[in-house]
Amino acid sequence: MHSARRSQVSVEDPDRSPSEARRGSSVFAPGSAGGRVQIAAWHHARLDPDFAEERILWSRGYRHVAGIDEVGRGCLAGPVAAAAVILPPDWKPTGLRDSKLVKPEDRRRIDLEIRSHAVAWSIAFVGPELIDRINILQATLLASTLAAARLRIRPDALLLDAVSLPEVRVHQRVLVSADRLCASVAAASIIAKVARDRLMEEYDALYPGYEFASNKGYAAPEHRAGLASLGLCPIHRLSFAPCRDREQMSLWQDVAADATAGADEAID
Repeated sequence: MHSARRSQVSVEDPDRSPSEARRGSSVFAPGSAGGRVQIAAWHHARLDPDFAEERILWSRGYRHVAGIDEVGRGCLAGPVAAAAVILPPDWKPTGLRDSKLVKPEDRRRIDLEIRSHAVAWSIAFVGPELIDRINILQATLLASTLAAARLRIRPDALLLDAVSLPEVRVHQRVLVSADRLCASVAAASIIAKVARDRLMEEYDALYPGYEFASNKGYAAPEHRAGLASLGLCPIHRLSFAPCRDREQMSLWQDVAADATAGADEAID
């Protein structure tokens, strides 16, 4: 995929979504930091994604439509992860939703089904050091671009949640809350979250005291308590406000210097 130079990529207006006429305030979200997420009124009936947007692109001749989504953007620690998924036409696993709306055990089941049945899928991580260097928005765009580029089958079109990828020379359709509307984007959100959650559970064993296995790096009370008592560890994002004014303590100096290196690699 020619992602090295900027192009005049076609990006569709999110306001033209055929789903916009559908209509609530907050919903139970076991995968989110606070347990609930706020949603626009017209999204209330759109908790179960479908193939409406994919079908529009298929009807226009785009054969391989990839959904892209990211997780971990608001965390204080760990990488941001993005996934890209091309689903078979009109196939989706039972219970597929935005990953924040799915219980962990269901996410793991759905993740396995997607990996087994998808036409193609990929995951990319961008670690905390690079997040601090280029900022979280650019890191998110980079992870999404890498995920798109690493698909084994080149996509003809992308469905994205609220952002476009200016370096990717593929037709793009940008939607608000695409992970609630589009099956392929919801699938991407699931496999990105399952992969990142597993990584954070591994980090919990390396850096105990922050409860990464349960909070996954979000600013939960037990994570903040760990910060107060232990200071920063090597996977904290130093540019984020709760970490910015703290010193990194010598507690973790004996941990291998490359502990975060895997966060910049894709899992295919």
